[in-house]
Amino acid sequence: MTRSVFVINAGSSSLKYQLVDVDSGAALAGGLIERIGETTGEAKHEAPGIEKVVERRVIPDHEHAFGWVLRQFDQHGPSLDSAQLLGVGHRVVQGGARFDRAVRIDEDVQQQIEDLAPLAPLHNPANLQGIRSARATFPGYPHVAVFDTAFHLTIPPAAHRYAIEAQVAAEHRIRKYGFHGTSHQFVSRRMAEMLGRPLDDVNTIVLHLGNGASATAVRGGRSVETSMGMTPLAGLVMGTRSGDIDPGVIFHLHRVAGLSIDEIDTLLNKRSGLLGMTGTGDMRDVLQAADAGIERAVEALEVVGHRLRGTVGAYLAHLGRTDAIAFTAGIGENAARVREIALEGLEGLGIVLDPERNAGRGERRISADGSAIEVWVVPTNEELEIARQVADLVG
Repeated sequence: MTRSVFVINAGSSSLKYQLVDVDSGAALAGGLIERIGETTGEAKHEAPGIEKVVERRVIPDHEHAFGWVLRQFDQHGPSLDSAQLLGVGHRVVQGGARFDRAVRIDEDVQQQIEDLAPLAPLHNPANLQGIRSARATFPGYPHVAVFDTAFHLTIPPAAHRYAIEAQVAAEHRIRKYGFHGTSHQFVSRRMAEMLGRPLDDVNTIVLHLGNGASATAVRGGRSVETSMGMTPLAGLVMGTRSGDIDPGVIFHLHRVAGLSIDEIDTLLNKRSGLLGMTGTGDMRDVLQAADAGIERAVEALEVVGHRLRGTVGAYLAHLGRTDAIAFTAGIGENAARVREIALEGLEGLGIVLDPERNAGRGERRISADGSAIEVWVVPTNEELEIARQVADLVG
């Protein structure tokens, strides 16, 4: 009999959902509602065996969005009544240092998520809005918060502390939190399965490369270092985010260039990364331009590769023994050239790619037979990871 979890990812003006079969891992249905609260919204619902539903309509708020979702399940299926719904899982971006695992949502948890909003002002309020509307829509089911940051709370103090005045750091909760935790947890667990070894015996470097990108060193199923920091701005070069940058650049931009704090925020988060260097934030366009010999695209790929190789090298040192490197997310799964430049020149460290395997598709090993460290492509499934954590807690 099917056991399912309804997984929700609520943004300030969007609602993404998926009904997940916990045992098979299959997506029974899913959809996306965009432009909530605007003059014209767009809503999509799809499931195996039915024609995709697409509607353009006014959706004033998240409660109306959930009402639309329920109507699609009633009219088009699958039936929620026959899905053996265990509960509702909510992706919450920032759990601070309080939440190291998934938790049932009650009024106290809602308040704590709200209290953490200053650490994720663009995400936690939107996540909370979705939680409140979903609890009103599904009152008879347990609701569970699954935090992006929870997986990284095992990172030791030497890695998560910043070398600033201790009192200031404590008062303002300044430390490394890390993000993409559900993806890194899913992929590291899957990597152990593919190697045929217990999770606590496998050390993996996970490279989650999408429009947002992060790397994590995972020792025995526990995160010990990650590239994002207090915010998702730190670390690797991303689609529109700069990644690591000398903090002094911020002072220079303010004092010399005359930019305000908000303007610098916008510059580093929305106008930097690939977009800032090449004019496009889409890696596919950058690769195409580089193949055509366009200098700024070639140089941007060199910057991306340099940052990735430095991160991999550092994580090899942190782990001591590394069994595998796993590429995941949109770029990590689909861009062979990016995987190549990420590991270029690391043969002396026991990492050797097989060009033919690297050029393939799907979940697979892409390292050469003689490579001391195995390299894999492992598709991520954050919705399934959330569903599993919900099932473990309430099932």
